[in-house]
Amino acid sequence: MENHTKVTEFILVGFKSHPGLQVLLSVLFSTMYVVTVVGNSGMILIIRMDSKLHNPMYFFLENLSVLDICYSSVIISKAALSFSLGRRIISYNGCASQMFFFSLFGTTEAFFLAMMANDRFSAICNPLLYQVTMNKRLCVRMLMGSYLSGRINCIIQTGFTFSLPFCGPKEINHFFCDVPAVMHVSCSDTFVNEIIMLSVCGSIIVSTALVVFISYGFIITTIIQMPSAESRCKAASTCSSHMLAVSLFFGTVFFMYAQPGATSSPCKSNIISILYTTVIPMLNPFIYTLRNKEVKGALKKLLKRKGFF
Repeated sequence: MENHTKVTEFILVGFKSHPGLQVLLSVLFSTMYVVTVVGNSGMILIIRMDSKLHNPMYFFLENLSVLDICYSSVIISKAALSFSLGRRIISYNGCASQMFFFSLFGTTEAFFLAMMANDRFSAICNPLLYQVTMNKRLCVRMLMGSYLSGRINCIIQTGFTFSLPFCGPKEINHFFCDVPAVMHVSCSDTFVNEIIMLSVCGSIIVSTALVVFISYGFIITTIIQMPSAESRCKAASTCSSHMLAVSLFFGTVFFMYAQPGATSSPCKSNIISILYTTVIPMLNPFIYTLRNKEVKGALKKLLKRKGFF
């Protein structure tokens, strides 16, 4: 790789059309990162300290919070530092590492959301068998399978992208080392890489989204057939937050990675990237807390224990 690569570092241009907004972006990204870490850490603490939340649904939610912290740390911390110091240079190896971990955590999150939808399907459509089917061993295997799938994809994406020659220019029209943006600065034909990205990412996004929508198709049918309004409301309340998080995540990543021409307009993709790299990890704990009575009850109990009430 080093024999045909002249570029040893890249410049993350970011939002070059708005240079006067650098300070504002630094403050915004730093604030969002703090909120993300505090919110998701709080979610982990609530789940850990309340024994009533020690079930498969909250096992996945706790690990989703861990994933969101890692996911945003890879991107937001570096971006906030770059905006504040005005130093946008990232080394060749640093860029490859950022892409590797971003692809790892992003892909794993897609599988997490699919596993959570499957968990809700088992709980609502087969409640009598729920404890048997969604046992701890299966949950751990699903967790490990999600990370394994993420690892396979990040090796493919990072390996193929950084096998390309980079002779200059070395300016990446993005605020982090995303696959389409990095491929765009290669001095060789990237058609094969674009096909690989579209095929692999498209298959992951479509397959995980199908699991979600098929699961919720059965869930909605089951909820409609429930005899009492109270049962329907209770079942719907446990699913609405997850559906909101799923819609935000899959809507943005499909636009970025699962459509032809995803690498052709990096400027337009910068704004979309903010949604799934910063906004969604920040909003997830609030989405699951504000629309979940069990989590709100556990939060009130924790605050009372600490003397806030």
